[in-house]
Amino acid sequence: MKVKITRGKFDGINACADNRGVIAALAVDHRGNLLEAIARARGEYGQATAADMLAFKTAVTRVLTPLCSAILLDPEYGLEAIASRAPATGVLLAYEKSDYDFHTKGRLPNLLPEWSVRRLVEAGAQAIKILMYYNPFDEVQINSVKQAYVERIGAECLGMDVPFFLEPLVYDDAIGDEKGLAFAGRKPEYVARVMDEFSRPRYGVDVLKVELPVNPAFVAGTRAFSGEGTAYSRQEAIEHFRNTASATSRPFIYLSAGSTDEAFCDMLLVGYIRRQE
Repeated sequence: MKVKITRGKFDGINACADNRGVIAALAVDHRGNLLEAIARARGEYGQATAADMLAFKTAVTRVLTPLCSAILLDPEYGLEAIASRAPATGVLLAYEKSDYDFHTKGRLPNLLPEWSVRRLVEAGAQAIKILMYYNPFDEVQINSVKQAYVERIGAECLGMDVPFFLEPLVYDDAIGDEKGLAFAGRKPEYVARVMDEFSRPRYGVDVLKVELPVNPAFVAGTRAFSGEGTAYSRQEAIEHFRNTASATSRPFIYLSAGSTDEAFCDMLLVGYIRRQE
């Protein structure tokens, strides 16, 4: 896969990769859910503060960045942690608000209002990351809002000559639980359509951070299989990896999305087999 990009974007992507050109990034841009997790760990009446978040992110950055090529942080709680990273570790900064209202139709995205791509770069970002929920079959008006949103961010990143990492998460409120069997059967098509859409030059996306095209729990004949229903055989899963990879002209990274190490590695092996065939 050959992609023509500017020098600044090229340097930014290389800064996030190891000496083999592999991006092995650690995501620590969690906010609301991390606050809740820290509070729960403290018992029934536990609480978590901004100082707790900073301490956690700084400790994780210091301990784990020697094992990573890059770290993804947020400007709300993570800026001070940047100084604790291992030498030569790249820095991605999140630009979106982290808390989506899942009860609001469309799960519309929003940016941190006091930040811009310029300000994130000045704060130390070598790449910009955006997470956005996207249903390729949603109402035209909803998806038009999201498409314009990505276009604006792409233009900002182009203006600053910094790489744009887009993380589109698929969903469909009409089907329900994204981790359930019903959605698993449709997921490959949703992921492929999202990868195709945001590979278009108009968006200015340089790297896609995408979900696995299958739900590991429902792939029969794998270590990840839960036994609670089958959405695909192992061979069908291989085919889904093939189809989604061919849907994009952009480099892409698979997200573990909360999978166990065993399940995620098993699916990466399935994806690797797809490449060899």
